[in-house]
Amino acid sequence: MLGMLLTPAVEADYSAIVELANWAYRRTGATASWNVEAGILEGQRLNESLIREDLAKKPQGQLLTYRDEPDGELLGMVWLDPRADGVWYLGLLAVRPDMQNRQLGRTLLAAAESFARERGAHRIRMTVLHVRSTLIAWYQRRGYVLSGEREPFPYGDDRFGRPLRDDLYFSVLPCPAKRL
Repeated sequence: MLGMLLTPAVEADYSAIVELANWAYRRTGATASWNVEAGILEGQRLNESLIREDLAKKPQGQLLTYRDEPDGELLGMVWLDPRADGVWYLGLLAVRPDMQNRQLGRTLLAAAESFARERGAHRIRMTVLHVRSTLIAWYQRRGYVLSGEREPFPYGDDRFGRPLRDDLYFSVLPCPAKRL
Protein backbone atom coordinates (compact mmCIF):
# COMPACT_ATOMS: atom_id res chain seq x y z
CA MET A 1 0.00 0.00 0.00
CA LEU A 2 1.25 3.45 -0.84
CA GLY A 3 2.02 5.90 1.94
CA MET A 4 -0.58 8.63 2.01
CA LEU A 5 -0.14 12.37 2.15
CA LEU A 6 -3.45 14.18 2.60
CA THR A 7 -2.86 17.92 2.44
CA PRO A 8 -4.91 21.05 1.82
CA ALA A 9 -4.97 22.04 -1.83
CA VAL A 10 -3.09 25.14 -2.90
CA GLU A 11 -3.69 27.20 -6.00
CA ALA A 12 -0.93 25.34 -7.86
CA ASP A 13 -3.03 22.15 -7.43
CA TYR A 14 -6.21 23.53 -9.00
CA SER A 15 -5.44 22.57 -12.59
CA ALA A 16 -4.68 18.95 -11.64
CA ILE A 17 -7.77 18.82 -9.40
CA VAL A 18 -9.99 20.03 -12.26
CA GLU A 19 -8.45 17.49 -14.63
CA LEU A 20 -8.94 14.64 -12.14
CA ALA A 21 -12.54 15.62 -11.32
CA ASN A 22 -13.55 15.77 -14.95
CA TRP A 23 -11.76 12.49 -15.71
CA ALA A 24 -13.21 10.64 -12.73
CA TYR A 25 -16.79 11.90 -13.07
CA ARG A 26 -17.35 12.49 -16.78
CA ARG A 27 -14.80 10.86 -19.09
CA THR A 28 -16.08 7.91 -21.06
CA GLY A 29 -14.21 5.27 -23.02
CA ALA A 30 -11.35 2.97 -22.14
CA THR A 31 -9.94 5.25 -19.40
CA ALA A 32 -13.28 5.93 -17.69
CA SER A 33 -13.88 5.40 -14.00
CA TRP A 34 -16.15 2.57 -12.84
CA ASN A 35 -18.48 5.21 -11.34
CA VAL A 36 -18.62 7.74 -14.18
CA GLU A 37 -21.83 9.78 -14.50
CA ALA A 38 -22.40 8.87 -18.18
CA GLY A 39 -26.08 8.99 -19.10
CA ILE A 40 -26.83 11.08 -16.01
CA LEU A 41 -24.88 14.32 -16.47
CA GLU A 42 -22.68 15.68 -19.24
CA GLY A 43 -20.17 18.48 -19.53
CA GLN A 44 -17.68 19.62 -16.94
CA ARG A 45 -17.81 18.52 -13.32
CA LEU A 46 -15.43 21.18 -12.05
CA ASN A 47 -13.36 24.19 -13.09
CA GLU A 48 -10.96 26.50 -11.28
CA SER A 49 -13.62 29.20 -10.82
CA LEU A 50 -15.85 26.73 -8.96
CA ILE A 51 -12.98 25.75 -6.67
CA ARG A 52 -12.31 29.38 -5.81
CA GLU A 53 -16.03 30.06 -5.35
CA ASP A 54 -16.51 27.12 -2.95
CA LEU A 55 -13.43 28.00 -0.92
CA ALA A 56 -14.55 31.65 -0.67
CA LYS A 57 -18.13 30.74 0.33
CA LYS A 58 -17.03 28.06 2.78
CA PRO A 59 -13.75 29.24 4.33
CA GLN A 60 -13.83 26.41 6.90
CA GLY A 61 -14.06 23.84 4.11
CA GLN A 62 -11.03 21.80 3.14
CA LEU A 63 -10.22 20.69 -0.38
CA LEU A 64 -7.63 17.99 0.27
CA THR A 65 -5.21 16.37 -2.13
CA TYR A 66 -3.95 12.81 -1.91
CA ARG A 67 -0.40 11.94 -2.97
CA ASP A 68 2.15 9.29 -2.03
CA GLU A 69 5.06 11.77 -2.10
CA PRO A 70 5.10 15.49 -1.21
CA ASP A 71 5.78 16.55 -4.81
CA GLY A 72 4.20 13.47 -6.39
CA GLU A 73 1.37 13.43 -8.86
CA LEU A 74 -2.19 13.93 -7.67
CA LEU A 75 -3.73 10.52 -6.94
CA GLY A 76 -6.98 11.67 -5.39
CA MET A 77 -8.92 14.42 -3.69
CA VAL A 78 -11.79 15.01 -1.30
CA TRP A 79 -13.83 17.99 -0.06
CA LEU A 80 -14.63 18.25 3.66
CA ASP A 81 -16.81 20.98 5.10
CA PRO A 82 -17.66 21.32 8.80
CA ARG A 83 -21.32 22.01 9.49
CA ALA A 84 -23.27 22.39 12.72
CA ASP A 85 -23.02 20.08 15.74
CA GLY A 86 -19.89 18.21 14.69
CA VAL A 87 -21.33 17.01 11.37
CA TRP A 88 -19.00 17.35 8.39
CA TYR A 89 -20.01 17.15 4.74
CA LEU A 90 -17.85 14.96 2.50
CA GLY A 91 -17.88 15.35 -1.27
CA LEU A 92 -15.81 15.29 -4.44
CA LEU A 93 -14.06 12.10 -3.39
CA ALA A 94 -12.17 10.78 -6.39
CA VAL A 95 -9.04 8.83 -7.22
CA ARG A 96 -7.33 8.46 -10.56
CA PRO A 97 -9.40 6.02 -12.62
CA ASP A 98 -6.27 4.33 -13.98
CA MET A 99 -5.25 3.52 -10.39
CA GLN A 100 -8.57 2.16 -9.17
CA ASN A 101 -8.75 -1.41 -7.88
CA ARG A 102 -5.78 -0.67 -5.60
CA GLN A 103 -7.92 0.30 -2.59
CA LEU A 104 -6.97 3.96 -3.00
CA GLY A 105 -10.60 5.07 -2.71
CA ARG A 106 -11.23 3.30 0.57
CA THR A 107 -7.85 4.49 1.88
CA LEU A 108 -8.69 8.07 0.91
CA LEU A 109 -12.14 7.81 2.50
CA ALA A 110 -10.65 6.51 5.76
CA ALA A 111 -8.03 9.29 5.75
CA ALA A 112 -10.72 11.91 5.14
CA GLU A 113 -12.77 10.53 8.04
CA SER A 114 -9.69 10.66 10.29
CA PHE A 115 -8.90 14.21 9.16
CA ALA A 116 -12.44 15.31 10.08
CA ARG A 117 -12.47 13.37 13.36
CA GLU A 118 -9.17 14.97 14.44
CA ARG A 119 -10.83 18.36 13.92
CA GLY A 120 -13.95 17.61 15.94
CA ALA A 121 -16.24 15.69 13.59
CA HIS A 122 -18.71 13.36 15.26
CA ARG A 123 -20.45 12.40 12.04
CA ILE A 124 -19.92 12.62 8.31
CA ARG A 125 -22.71 13.19 5.84
CA MET A 126 -22.67 13.05 2.06
CA THR A 127 -25.09 13.20 -0.82
CA VAL A 128 -25.05 10.96 -3.88
CA LEU A 129 -27.27 11.07 -6.94
CA HIS A 130 -29.94 8.46 -6.24
CA VAL A 131 -29.41 6.71 -9.60
CA ARG A 132 -25.76 5.92 -8.81
CA SER A 133 -26.62 2.64 -7.11
CA THR A 134 -23.16 1.09 -7.57
CA LEU A 135 -21.51 4.06 -5.86
CA ILE A 136 -24.11 4.08 -3.08
CA ALA A 137 -23.43 0.36 -2.51
CA TRP A 138 -19.68 1.09 -2.33
CA TYR A 139 -20.29 3.66 0.43
CA GLN A 140 -22.66 1.31 2.23
CA ARG A 141 -19.93 -1.33 2.35
CA ARG A 142 -17.84 1.28 4.15
CA GLY A 143 -20.46 1.94 6.83
CA TYR A 144 -22.61 4.68 5.31
CA VAL A 145 -26.37 4.25 5.32
CA LEU A 146 -29.23 5.50 3.20
CA SER A 147 -31.13 7.79 5.55
CA GLY A 148 -34.25 8.12 3.40
CA GLU A 149 -33.61 11.87 3.33
CA ARG A 150 -33.46 13.54 -0.07
CA GLU A 151 -32.08 16.81 -1.36
CA PRO A 152 -33.21 18.35 -4.64
CA PHE A 153 -31.04 18.36 -7.71
CA PRO A 154 -30.13 21.93 -8.76
CA TYR A 155 -31.86 21.98 -12.14
CA GLY A 156 -31.10 25.21 -13.97
CA ASP A 157 -27.59 25.45 -12.49
CA ASP A 158 -25.34 23.93 -15.14
CA ARG A 159 -22.06 24.87 -13.44
CA PHE A 160 -21.46 21.21 -12.54
CA GLY A 161 -22.76 19.77 -15.80
CA ARG A 162 -26.01 19.38 -17.69
CA PRO A 163 -28.53 16.82 -16.48
CA LEU A 164 -29.63 14.22 -19.01
CA ARG A 165 -32.60 13.14 -16.89
CA ASP A 166 -35.48 15.00 -15.27
CA ASP A 167 -35.89 12.74 -12.23
CA LEU A 168 -32.67 13.44 -10.33
CA TYR A 169 -32.29 14.05 -6.62
CA PHE A 170 -29.60 13.41 -4.03
CA SER A 171 -29.83 10.64 -1.47
CA VAL A 172 -28.32 11.54 1.91
CA LEU A 173 -25.86 9.04 3.35
CA PRO A 174 -24.66 9.71 6.89
CA CYS A 175 -21.94 7.72 8.54
CA PRO A 176 -23.17 6.36 11.86
CA ALA A 177 -21.61 8.12 14.86
CA LYS A 178 -19.90 4.93 16.05
CA ARG A 179 -17.57 4.99 13.03
CA LEU A 180 -16.05 8.32 14.02
